[in-house]
Amino acid sequence: MRITYALLGAALLNLSPALAADYFPPKGEAWATHTPAQEKLDPAKLKAAIDYAISAELTYPPELAKVADIRDLRVSVPLKYAGEPFNTPIGPLKPHAPANGIIIRHGYIVAEWGKTHDVDMTFSVTKTFLSSTAGVAFDKGMIKNINDPVIDYVKPTPDFLLPHNRPITWNDMLRQQSGWIGTMWGKPWWADRPDAGKPYSELAKGPPPVGKAWKYNDVRVNALALALTHLWKRPLPEVLKEYVADPIGMSDSWHWEGYDNAFTQIDGKRIKVVSGGGHWGGGMFLSARDQARLGLLGLNKGKWGGKTVLSDKWVAMARTPTVPNPGYGFCNWYLNTGKQRYPAAREDSLSYNGDGANIIFVDYQHDMVAVVRWIDGDKMKEFVRLLIAATGEPAT
Repeated sequence: MRITYALLGAALLNLSPALAADYFPPKGEAWATHTPAQEKLDPAKLKAAIDYAISAELTYPPELAKVADIRDLRVSVPLKYAGEPFNTPIGPLKPHAPANGIIIRHGYIVAEWGKTHDVDMTFSVTKTFLSSTAGVAFDKGMIKNINDPVIDYVKPTPDFLLPHNRPITWNDMLRQQSGWIGTMWGKPWWADRPDAGKPYSELAKGPPPVGKAWKYNDVRVNALALALTHLWKRPLPEVLKEYVADPIGMSDSWHWEGYDNAFTQIDGKRIKVVSGGGHWGGGMFLSARDQARLGLLGLNKGKWGGKTVLSDKWVAMARTPTVPNPGYGFCNWYLNTGKQRYPAAREDSLSYNGDGANIIFVDYQHDMVAVVRWIDGDKMKEFVRLLIAATGEPAT
């Protein structure tokens, strides 16, 4: 696979790193590029990191690859969750592109590989876009305090009014510590990622305590998506486009999908409700280049070209460790608390992670973003180590 490194025009050869840090790619225009050498990255070491990412593409077991397209998510997703109750997909799935990615430093593309314009599923990276719609609502005063109970604002289904669910706050839902119980779009809370080989284990345990236990549970994230839809009184993709996607120059190729049966009534209007991931299909479909813009927004702590997309207060809360899981902030802000996730990176680095794996790595120390798509998630640590080695500046 060919790796493309950017070539510089003569006018850019003397551009200083200070100016480079201020660059934000405009929508609809060519994203400006720099060579690795200009950005003080070792070209050979950077190539080693990219070669590793390509070689580490997630694949099926050999026996399965003989009978199925290994990149067809219409096959792999149902197989992955075949052991769960209520595992049938109810949202769109599609084949994905081969391993691809892009590396940004000081806002400029320094390298990319594969089909970075292809629109693919991003699974739980969707959650970062979802929490961003909550962030805009907070910044606009629509959510006064994240520790307010959700039902003080909206009551979208009877399940929200169950005694167990009444105390649940926006903060609980954003941190995936809500313990919300109920059924969303035909999927009960207890059927989502039960203990291995024990499909009814979550039901047997009973409702978890509110705000005390972290659980990666898409039913609860979908409940958050429904609550935010009722808060905004409009489809969340419209909100995202107006307040986040367009301001950061995302293309018009992305689309955010819900399930086939995911509709709600608001003020007499039937509104589609999007999902917070791709566990049962759906979620955010977008390109690596659009993912890189999300990473660049995170790198600049909610700012884009001098404008505020997400406030300092919101970003600070999103980056605050969750008590039951210190490696997680708001959904889907994965933190490097104690350097547990990425030992080679500084502790303030973070990532937005989706199945596949789809990962956006944000490195504040080196002013760098790396989008790595379809890598074996367990191998991302090594990619980060190789990437940081290319800077010649180990984590401090």
